[in-house]
Amino acid sequence: MRFDVVTIFPSVFPGPLAIGVVGRAIDSGSVSLHVHDLRDHTNDRHRQVDDMQFGGGAGMVLKPEPVIRAVRALRDQVPGLRSILLSPQGRLFTQEVARELVAEAAVLLVCGRYQGVDERARAEIGEELSVGNFILSGGEVGAMAIIEATARLVPGVVGSPESLDGETFNESIGGGLESPLYTRPAEFEGREVPPVLRSGDHAAITAWRRRQSEEQTRRLRPDLIRLPAIPGGNK
Repeated sequence: MRFDVVTIFPSVFPGPLAIGVVGRAIDSGSVSLHVHDLRDHTNDRHRQVDDMQFGGGAGMVLKPEPVIRAVRALRDQVPGLRSILLSPQGRLFTQEVARELVAEAAVLLVCGRYQGVDERARAEIGEELSVGNFILSGGEVGAMAIIEATARLVPGVVGSPESLDGETFNESIGGGLESPLYTRPAEFEGREVPPVLRSGDHAAITAWRRRQSEEQTRRLRPDLIRLPAIPGGNK
């Protein structure tokens, strides 16, 4: 899978993407990361990418020309490229969206900065994602989060694919939270590992983990609980 990133701070990449399973995937070529400096798509000697906004107001805005040039140039180079702007106004990025993106051959992430991006550039990009209901100084951190979450779903990136099955937000546990995890020692400061996990009874362990997942989700993230369909309801 290929990721392209357009940013005014290309030196921050790959950053944390260079370590762990994603870093190894980039090194092996199963995931490719291409970072592009937005300033390379300017045509003035100051390489200016921002300007004051019409109508007044605080904060600078990314100009349309360099953003649109960068996006169009990459679309010409990479057939089927899906282009996305990192923006707090975008659709919320979730594990479900990561599973959607991993089906793509190539994804372009455009990092917003300053007060925002000219509306004409937003229209050219066409799709926006947000990593949460909060404001960052720019899209770089969000782009790294999206790449990390998506790249680890590429077949072969995680060494043991089975380890993805019971993870938080995975469909195998209904999109809820992972069950509690334990390792050695079996007893620590008076707190013991649940006996079922030491029983060797795999069916009982699976059932326990499912119950714990449901309880954890209900207690900590009730917003993730999926209501059953209403028979005869609207489709």
